[in-house]
Amino acid sequence: MAKLIVKSPYIKCGSGKSAGGYLKYIATRERVEIIPDDRPPTNKQTQLIAKLVEDFPDAKELMEYEDYSSHPTKATASALITLTLETNWDKLSSMDGYAKYIALRPRAERLGEHGLFGDDDAVDLAAVADELDHYTGNVWTHIISLHREDAARLGYGHADAWRTLLRTHRNDIAAAMKIPPEDFRWYAAFHDEGNHPHVHMMAWSVKPNQAYLSKDGIRQIKSTLTNQIFRQELLHVYEQKSKSRDELVAETRKAMLELAKAMREMTCIHPEAEQIIWDLSRQLSQVGGKKTYGYLPKPMKKLVDEIVDQMARLPTVDACYQTWWELQCQVEDYYSEAEKRIRPPLSQQKEFRQIKNAVIREAEHIRMNRISFEDEEMQDDGEQISTYAMSYKCQNLQSVANDDRFSLAERDEAAEQLEQLAEGGDAYAQHIIGTAYRDGGLLIPDTAKAQKFLECAAEQGLDAAQHALGKLYLSDDADVHNSTKGIYWLKRSADNGNDFSAYRLGKEYLSGKNTIKDAETAVSYLRQAANNRNAYAQYLLGKLTLMGEGVPEDMDAAYEWFAAARDNGHAYAEFFMKRMERGEQEPSSVLLSATRLLYHMGNIFRDNAPAPAANGVQIDRKRLQRLREKRVALGHKPDDHELEQQQGFSMKFHM
Repeated sequence: MAKLIVKSPYIKCGSGKSAGGYLKYIATRERVEIIPDDRPPTNKQTQLIAKLVEDFPDAKELMEYEDYSSHPTKATASALITLTLETNWDKLSSMDGYAKYIALRPRAERLGEHGLFGDDDAVDLAAVADELDHYTGNVWTHIISLHREDAARLGYGHADAWRTLLRTHRNDIAAAMKIPPEDFRWYAAFHDEGNHPHVHMMAWSVKPNQAYLSKDGIRQIKSTLTNQIFRQELLHVYEQKSKSRDELVAETRKAMLELAKAMREMTCIHPEAEQIIWDLSRQLSQVGGKKTYGYLPKPMKKLVDEIVDQMARLPTVDACYQTWWELQCQVEDYYSEAEKRIRPPLSQQKEFRQIKNAVIREAEHIRMNRISFEDEEMQDDGEQISTYAMSYKCQNLQSVANDDRFSLAERDEAAEQLEQLAEGGDAYAQHIIGTAYRDGGLLIPDTAKAQKFLECAAEQGLDAAQHALGKLYLSDDADVHNSTKGIYWLKRSADNGNDFSAYRLGKEYLSGKNTIKDAETAVSYLRQAANNRNAYAQYLLGKLTLMGEGVPEDMDAAYEWFAAARDNGHAYAEFFMKRMERGEQEPSSVLLSATRLLYHMGNIFRDNAPAPAANGVQIDRKRLQRLREKRVALGHKPDDHELEQQQGFSMKFHM
């Protein structure tokens, strides 16, 4: 595995000790000729290595130790001894055995030249050595090494590359050592030795006792240099990791479809997870204040973890997690020297800790007896308009504008003519242009224009426009949100026979988010939608009747509503029917808890952040600018209200 090794010992100068000798040593030592010697190590080498490892345990962290352990030869033994001694130079003066070894080892000093480099091309070795001989602070002796094959592949098999690297990042290294750039002094030499070419870098502050290098600082130096050396390879790995996340989402969504099918076939029951969620929901009543993972007592945290790990045992989720984990390890291997990583349980994976709070929210919904709405994938047909009363011109223009087989210029022209029709009072054109300004795509999103055209169409009695306008007012967009107007227009639409508006009103009166909570009114609107064969309203009425919420509890009536929803294509209706047929007694709010949790997990797996609302559109200023630039690049005409758009705006619609 490609990786960078950074060791950062230091020499404590003063009291008769200096770093000048070390500087001369790294500057003038002869490079070892790279000649493989596969003969077994000598007895003296073996004995010396045993003593080195005992005296300097961190020698086991060196790549040379790894080489020696896997393939003990004279060559690997020599490389390990050399670098271990160099890494612990400051301690050797008081250890006669090692000092004697260094003094007598075959190294020929270069006369008249040296390999030292720093900020400047010309380095006066004698002057720098004299400075260090009189220096009284700490001098750090960084040793930075690569595997030979990595150095050759990445272009770090010569001194010039290392010099450029260290000069480029000298301020980063200074910052990690808590040294102002102007006070930072450093020199280095490249040693093309053995299987691990490396540089020795000496670094200090002109002000003694100013520098400080912690473990975090060493990690910072390593991370900075790793990012530079392995930049291209890391980009590839990150690209693969991103692809893995996308595949993870796709697999999770596929799993959700398979789960829905399995539920219809009664092969996907999770009694263990459901029981634990039920236990957690009852215990949450004992917790005051915030009901998030960090505020729960340890026994409840344990329950949450168990639920997460139960869900992670599903084969598809497990396979997705494993794919993500393997790519994560590839990235971490560039920064960490760990030999082997063990995949933690999903409950202990920090990047997916949001799943825990999703579990708590589901359990809290059960405890509070809150109604859930399994309509995340609902296709809202409430905005569909009949072409029966639409003018031929409007139909034709809409067809051209929405058909990507036409050129961009033709589609733009059709959109312009539709807007002219809308300005002239055509309700259908107003609805088409209003939703286009709301959603973007053919037109750049514009909340004000969306509101204007939808209101014109709604006032003319077009129920689809009334439905769209109601949703616009109930969206989370602060510029347009108005609960009173949103409910008003949904009622107008429902009165005109729009069953999706009636269903949405039923949900609003059940949740109490945008209006006063009223179960009786909610049931009335749901019945209106259900009688028009709205499967989601039929399904929700089945749950309400099963629970006795807003209507008398009636098992037979609930079963009939579920059957009607099933016949109209609702994915979860038969799930309830089969459980009722088996006489299972769990509260109805528990029945789909595991399935809903899987849905939440899919969103969290997707991008490790809260997912946007189903079928929602989010436009921020940066995205808006990118969209505008893309449209112009593709040949669309610049908008005549460019100045207004440059001010930027934010839109968020829940469809």
